[in-house]
Amino acid sequence: MFADRATIRVEAGKGGAGSVSFRREKYVPKGGPDGGDGGHGGSVILLVDENVRTLLDFQAEKRYRATPGAPGSSKRSSGKDGQDLVIKVPPGTHVTDADTGEALADLVEPGTTWVAAAGGKGGRGNARFATATNQAPRRADPGLPGEARTLDLELKLVADVGLVGFPNAGKSTLLSSVSAARPKIADYPFTTLRPVLGVVRLDEESAFVLEDIPGLIEGASKGKGLGHEFLRHIERTRILAFVVDATVEDPAGALAVLERELAAWSEELPSKPRLLVLSKADLLPPGEADARAVAFGGFALSAVTGHGLDEFRERVRAALDAARRAEQPEPT
Repeated sequence: MFADRATIRVEAGKGGAGSVSFRREKYVPKGGPDGGDGGHGGSVILLVDENVRTLLDFQAEKRYRATPGAPGSSKRSSGKDGQDLVIKVPPGTHVTDADTGEALADLVEPGTTWVAAAGGKGGRGNARFATATNQAPRRADPGLPGEARTLDLELKLVADVGLVGFPNAGKSTLLSSVSAARPKIADYPFTTLRPVLGVVRLDEESAFVLEDIPGLIEGASKGKGLGHEFLRHIERTRILAFVVDATVEDPAGALAVLERELAAWSEELPSKPRLLVLSKADLLPPGEADARAVAFGGFALSAVTGHGLDEFRERVRAALDAARRAEQPEPT
C-alpha cells in the first residue's frame, strides 16, 4: 500500500519539578537549601530516513509522546532528562500545522532533523533561589509543559525525472525498460495507481531516479481521475519528461492539455526543464515516428524494441547536468 498523507499528534515530555530540600548533616546545623533542578522533558523529532518510502506506518500509529523529565532531588541533584522520541519519515515529507494550516517544515535531504515538539524545561530547585536575605527558600519551580500539536504530513516524492502523460501513454513500460522497477502494466486506462520510482544506471559512477506519475486527464488539477492525488509528486522533480503516444492524432494538442493541467496545479511547474517524448514508436511504420517527433520538438522511442532508449538516457544526462549547473550559486 502506498500512503502519502497522514495526520499525527505529537506531544513532548513535561519538564520535571524542581526540588525543595535542605541539607541534613551531623555537625552542620544550618546546611541550607540543596534542592536540585528538574530534568528537561524529551522532544519529538522527525528524522529523514532514505530507507522509509511511504507514510504507511502513520496510518496505524497516530499519537507520539516523548518521556517527561524526572524531578530534582536533594544534594543539588538534577532530575534525569526525558528521552527524545525520534520518528523516521521519508525524504520529501512536507509538514503543516493541522489546526492553522501553517507550513512548518519541508524535509527532503536524508539525515535532516526537525523538532516537531520541544520538551518542557525542568523547574529550578530551591538551591537556585538562595540569597543573602533569603537563605532558606522554600520555593521551587514546577516543570513546564512540553509542546503538543497536530501535524499533517504530506509526502512529495523526490526524483530527478518525472514521467508525465495521459493514462496508457507508455510511461510504465518506459520505466520498466530503463530501470529495475516493475510497475503493474496492462492494457487499460489508469494502469498506474501509485507513483513508482526506478533508478536508471548511466554508467558505473552515475545514475538518476525516474518517477512514473499516474496518468493525468483533462481536469486533473480540479480533481478528475487519479492525477489530482499525485500531481504534488511532480513538484519535487528536477526535469519533466512529457510522454505522448505517437499514434494520437494531435500530439501537440495532447501536450497542451498536459501543460494546462500542470500550470493550473502550480505556477512553478511550467518553468521546469523538460523533455518531449513520443512513445510507442513501434506502432507506426519505420521512420514515421521519428519524423513526427521532429515536428513535435522531441524524439521518438519504443520501450518494446529499444528504439530511442539510449537517446533518452543521454538527453536526461545532459538535462540533469544543465539543471545542476543552474542550481549552483553564482560565484562572488
